[in-house]
Amino acid sequence: MTGATIPGQAGPDVKPRRDRTHFLYLAVVVAVVLGIVLGLTAPDVAKELKPIGTAFVGLIKMMISPIIFCTIVLGIGSVRKAAKVGKVGGLAIGYFVTMSFVALAIGLVVGNVIHPGGGVELTEAAKGVGQEQAAAGSETTMTDFLLGIIPTTLVSAFTEGVVLQTLLVALLAGFALQTMGRSGEPILRGVEHIQRLVFRILAMIMWAAPVGAFGAIAAVVGETGVDALKALAAIMIGFYLTCALFVLVVLGTLVRVVAKVNLFSLLKYLGREFLLIFSTSSSESALPRLIAKMEHLGVSRPVVGITVPTGYSFNLDGTMIYLTMASLFIAEAMGDPMTVGQQITLLLFMMVASKGAAGVTGAGLATLAGALQSHKPDLVDGVGMIVGIDRFMSEARALTNFAGNAVATLLIGTWTKEVDKDRVQRVLAGELPFDERTLLDGHEGHDGGHDGGHDASAGTAGPPAASSGDDKALARS
Repeated sequence: MTGATIPGQAGPDVKPRRDRTHFLYLAVVVAVVLGIVLGLTAPDVAKELKPIGTAFVGLIKMMISPIIFCTIVLGIGSVRKAAKVGKVGGLAIGYFVTMSFVALAIGLVVGNVIHPGGGVELTEAAKGVGQEQAAAGSETTMTDFLLGIIPTTLVSAFTEGVVLQTLLVALLAGFALQTMGRSGEPILRGVEHIQRLVFRILAMIMWAAPVGAFGAIAAVVGETGVDALKALAAIMIGFYLTCALFVLVVLGTLVRVVAKVNLFSLLKYLGREFLLIFSTSSSESALPRLIAKMEHLGVSRPVVGITVPTGYSFNLDGTMIYLTMASLFIAEAMGDPMTVGQQITLLLFMMVASKGAAGVTGAGLATLAGALQSHKPDLVDGVGMIVGIDRFMSEARALTNFAGNAVATLLIGTWTKEVDKDRVQRVLAGELPFDERTLLDGHEGHDGGHDGGHDASAGTAGPPAASSGDDKALARS
């Protein structure tokens, strides 16, 4: 059979398309540097650019609901046994709770060792800010959060932008298509075409990333200033080091032992997403790309579709570390250090209260203030001390949360045997590059060898209408 190709490799007569998107991300780096320079030299001007960054993040966030819906419906609708989905969800929730405890423990230990609040004084101006954040953090109770998962109508989940509402509707639609059997296949094909459309729109939006990054980072630096960074350097450095410790030691060990994957290879594969998060201070800006990239990596659609959206609300490792260290910092700075028992009680409450505060900038600060208002009201005024640097700490939170969800998806895929291990190694080795133009594989003449489903040997199933890479190779032979 001459001229045949194998999945993931171009044929002898096919010229691979040049990936010009690396220029886009070089432009993002330049934009971040220029934004920092502008924020330091002309802070008043830089502050006025905040709407540019907000607009870019808003453009990406509007794509999150349709992408989550399509991914989950295609994944669950093509799986014959509903029990498999339940197994994935149960494993995911159990893992998320466990890692939240681990992150809290690490933050607790490091915070008690470095004592970051020593030598910092509370100003009168900061007191009022803490009370405002406390009011925002106590507005939503756990009952409100649970009821908020249910959308007003079947389609309102797509307009309100609540990830868990979209997740619920997508799960119901996926299970309904499961029960429809062959009569549901035309609907699955239609959803697949919609998925191609929304990913193409997302790829178009990404070309605005340099402008969005410039506006976002300039506004942050302009609002914060150098003086605040110097004064609160201890808590910032301690927090960044603790996040790095958690990612490199805890997540690195887990992904090496369980999935047999080198953490640095995975982080390199997700490098563009980390750059996007750093420049926007929100992990939600990279949520759609994480879904696309984890599917491309070799994890099945059901695992990606359930783990990633759920993780964005429940697997907030960076937020856990932030809540721990910020609480200890405030208590020490105000001369009212907490006992170990008080620390544990407060942080367990925060772990519950933080669920649902996904990668939204500033959500961690409101959760912190609301929890302190409930447990130690005399510390609420201290929240104002870290408001100035919260955006910089928000970047570390978002980066850590994102890394935690990427690792979680790979681990759960491994535990449920829903990952193509050979493909994982080939993708991380650079043999199967990610298609930055469509964010999907196997469509429109692209020979990605992976169309969102996997072969039977990987224990997964793609949508019935999708053709495999092997079929395409045979057609060209």
